[in-house]
Amino acid sequence: MTKFELATRFFLATAVILGSCRVVGLLTSRLRQPPVIAEMIAGILLGPTLLGLFWGGAAMNWLFHDDVKLVLHTFAQVGLALYMFLVGIEFRTELVVRGLRSAAAISAAGILVPLGLGALIATAAWDNPVYFPADVRAVDAALFMGAALSITAFPVLARIVSESGLGGTKIGTLTLGAGFINDGLAWCVLAVVLGSIGGDGGLAIKAFGGGIAYCILVLTLGRVGLARLARSMPATTSGEWPVRPGHFTIVLILLGLGAWFTDVIGVHAVFGAFVLGLAVPRGPFAAGLKRMIAPLTTGLLVPMYFVSSGLNTQVGLLDSWPLWAMAAVVFAAACVGKFAACAGAARLTGETWRDSFGIGALMNCRGLMELLILNIGLERGIITPTMFSIGVLMALGTTLMATPMFRLAYRGAAGEQPSSAPEAAPASDRPRPLHDALTGHADDRA
Repeated sequence: MTKFELATRFFLATAVILGSCRVVGLLTSRLRQPPVIAEMIAGILLGPTLLGLFWGGAAMNWLFHDDVKLVLHTFAQVGLALYMFLVGIEFRTELVVRGLRSAAAISAAGILVPLGLGALIATAAWDNPVYFPADVRAVDAALFMGAALSITAFPVLARIVSESGLGGTKIGTLTLGAGFINDGLAWCVLAVVLGSIGGDGGLAIKAFGGGIAYCILVLTLGRVGLARLARSMPATTSGEWPVRPGHFTIVLILLGLGAWFTDVIGVHAVFGAFVLGLAVPRGPFAAGLKRMIAPLTTGLLVPMYFVSSGLNTQVGLLDSWPLWAMAAVVFAAACVGKFAACAGAARLTGETWRDSFGIGALMNCRGLMELLILNIGLERGIITPTMFSIGVLMALGTTLMATPMFRLAYRGAAGEQPSSAPEAAPASDRPRPLHDALTGHADDRA
């Protein structure tokens, strides 16, 4: 394929992706599901599950040629990093500090319980080549499944919290804090698995040590440098471009370096972007960056990730009752390990039953990060396409549950905020009423 053909087909694929997300979104919005659900479903439908059934898969293979998929994957990674940078900017660290005990307990429960359940499932199914390749060791299969069930869709969780108007509440920030800690540990478990398979036992040490060093550097020297950059902004906060183009370029350079470093050490680029967002000083500078980055990121780049992952999903591989039974077992273990464990931990640390139920519901969604970890497992030969498809269905199911279950927790509380919300916030930062979260009358895009 020539460069001209690649560019032409990429533009067509982009239009099909966005159009599909929009059509599916019109249907899922009636169920008051966030846009991320539409993007996940659209990705699966554009893959072998539906589009691949027509003309022997020729339509799918022509539209999503391997070269096109590579470009889509690259754009998706850029969008993911930009989105998590925005999440970091909006993250209210003071609420996590006040609720650190609860966040740590929720995170510990949300990784230890599903880790154990995933290890049990993998140990029982390890010798079946339908689920795991023959050359994969039992311990590697157990750790991988444990990490897969332990993961929380941190970017998806952040998007649901933002689109529900809970970004400034304690329950929203507490859940994001627990999800951040949870996913960091889960990625370290995955690093152990990849190091074991590749014969590099230092991979986990590099992930732990490098991640800690990066956080310290960015949140100290990086924060000071960004604060100086913000102080050199024009005094006015009005106008279309409150952030100078030169400032914007410097931030993008730092974002690229942070995403590159955390990807290299095995933690993943999204965490480098998120931590850099934490270091951005709040105020006009942060608001200007959000206005410049958000529309293109959430409207174009993030949907590409979900669709590019859906192209690897083959639901048709589950063609027998034993395979569907395994899918049911994985789904049940995922819900028990996350929803029940996190809700119980939140309650034991002093949260109300209602807020504990809401936290458990949000922590149970897996979406994007689950797709990411499953893709890594498939590419590295740890799981088979069948287990990959089971994992995708689990990710979709648990993410579909998140918003309805959270809404159920606050049924009858429309117009009120969660009981753990702060009493007051600046008008510009104040979240939309919980009524918006319950009725879905929030903005189309965060």
